[in-house]
Amino acid sequence: MTASETSHPARWWHAIDNDRIQCDLCPRDCTLREGQRGACFVRKVEGGQMVLTTYGRSSGFCVDPIEKKPLNHFYPGTAILSFGTAGCNLMCKFCQNWDISKSRDMDRLMDAASPGKIARVAERMGCASVAYTYNDPVIFAEYALDTADACRQHGIHSVAVTAGYIHHDAAVEFYSKMDAANVDLKGFSDAFYVKQCGGRLQPVLDLLVYLKRETQVWFEITTLLIPGLNDSDAELQSLSEWVGKELGSEVPLHFTAFHPDWKLTDLPPTPPATLSRARRIAREVGLHYVYTGNVHDPDGGTTYCPGCQAPLVVRDWYEFSDYRLTAGGRCPHCGSAIAGRFQAFRQPFGARRVPVNMRLA
Repeated sequence: MTASETSHPARWWHAIDNDRIQCDLCPRDCTLREGQRGACFVRKVEGGQMVLTTYGRSSGFCVDPIEKKPLNHFYPGTAILSFGTAGCNLMCKFCQNWDISKSRDMDRLMDAASPGKIARVAERMGCASVAYTYNDPVIFAEYALDTADACRQHGIHSVAVTAGYIHHDAAVEFYSKMDAANVDLKGFSDAFYVKQCGGRLQPVLDLLVYLKRETQVWFEITTLLIPGLNDSDAELQSLSEWVGKELGSEVPLHFTAFHPDWKLTDLPPTPPATLSRARRIAREVGLHYVYTGNVHDPDGGTTYCPGCQAPLVVRDWYEFSDYRLTAGGRCPHCGSAIAGRFQAFRQPFGARRVPVNMRLA
């Protein structure tokens, strides 16, 4: 262990024999000997037990708009304190946060903060929620869960921004502490997951079904559309139909634009027309709330009433130009209920991004 690491007892593992253990947190099922690390890099065998080496340490804290997660139906316009650590349990070639998720340098984890301090800072800065993001919170679950407990004591919501790559037993515990989630559904073929992400599709689908059928967690789905890899009409049709059939028409779906990064620098950025096409396909399937992201597109950013089609929350990227929902989340024109979590609307946080130095906070 380096000087900048921590060593916190980890959960979700079992001994295989005298010199190996298996991690039971995610479907990678890493089997490790003394001193070895899992594929996520942050879970390690030490003294014959698994430890989390990033507990209490972060790659940075920022106050963001909730829409940046993206969550458009979870207390719209509010601020959220966001943080992550290092590492990831998927190997996505197109990772947009690769400098954090692929990091093998613990010295970049310069911001130390206890769960209690995170909750207090979030409250003091007027944040309605804390987001576990930038890299996948599944791999620092112990830290995230302790922080979620502290947040609940201060009336602060917890939001997981995740790829959903987690075993069922761990998911039951993890999501019992989460109020909301945005789950990356990275594509809709197992071949895409295997080749581009180093994982499998089915565990993510299972997680989404579990969230819908067995929890009270509010969740939305994001798919990053990559030209030529996961943006065909057939795949978008299949994805949208699956969401409608298995999760229902009221689960928000975000199609966001890819930019060349990490190991996919030879592909072009996603054309705005591709996002509009995906949104049209999903709406024609019957999904009520379909959004575009990472582009300026007021139509694709606006929440429309599924009853009368009135524009209720008009957005362009993270900026609001109109908000007409009632405090109870209903359309003022026809009275239709809008799926989500809402409150009396206040001045929106807007598109600001405010870095937070936890040593000075």
